Amino acid sequence: MSAMRVASYNLKDFTLDRHAAARVIRAIDPDVLCLQEVPRRLFSTWRVSDFAAECGLFWSGRHRGSGGTTIFTSLRVQVTESRHHRLRVARLQRTRGYAVARVAPAGHQPLVVSSVHLSLDADERERHAGEILRRVAGGGPVLLAGDLNEGEAGRAWQLFAAPLRLVSPSVPTYPAKTPQKVLDVIFASPGLAVLPHQELALDVGDLVAASDHRPTWVDDALDPQVVPTAQTESGPAVAAGTVEEAEEVAAVAADAAEAGRRPDRDA
Repeated sequence: MSAMRVASYNLKDFTLDRHAAARVIRAIDPDVLCLQEVPRRLFSTWRVSDFAAECGLFWSGRHRGSGGTTIFTSLRVQVTESRHHRLRVARLQRTRGYAVARVAPAGHQPLVVSSVHLSLDADERERHAGEILRRVAGGGPVLLAGDLNEGEAGRAWQLFAAPLRLVSPSVPTYPAKTPQKVLDVIFASPGLAVLPHQELALDVGDLVAASDHRPTWVDDALDPQVVPTAQTESGPAVAAGTVEEAEEVAAVAADAAEAGRRPDRDA
């Protein structure tokens, strides 16, 4: 295995054609899939798990508190750590969070992958971007993927671009029918090598039916069989913070409150 494909896809809470979305994902054939807007309320776990199986991928489960973000993986990579974290939002706003996993093909140095979905509010996007960067720092090379809800002039984009670099193509991903904005992107640590972008013949009908976003992907070039050592494995994938179990308790309360609100419109 000479490269690891990492993709990012906003799935609009499965409100469109999830079977079309699964066909798109199978065509991309990612090793790591960063998702945004997957069902996140009570009893949604089985829907996400069933969708992972339809995509031919595997899911660690337990995405409570993630704000609808999560990460799927293929059997070609090992997952040594998987967490989901809630971000604070203004009252009555959509819940926000991010997912983090430490992944690597067997025999290769692990890296930290994070799936993010930022707010529609610019100040909140900037605050969340800074918090995410602090939490994923110190655990090794980073690939950060997701829907930023802003372009390259945005403050959150610029925060991510300071320690990381944009590695996904600058191709519009939103809206899916006639893409005009580059909202879905992938950033990587400077030391990670990315292969030239490989275009794929994805079915346009499926792309439009599956979501209001189009996916993006990159191929991370792997070092020649570098076996992880105690030193490379020592750092946590996320900085110390609230444990996941406590986040889930808070998530249940927040989701219960949100369930009674009017559905929000979100890109």
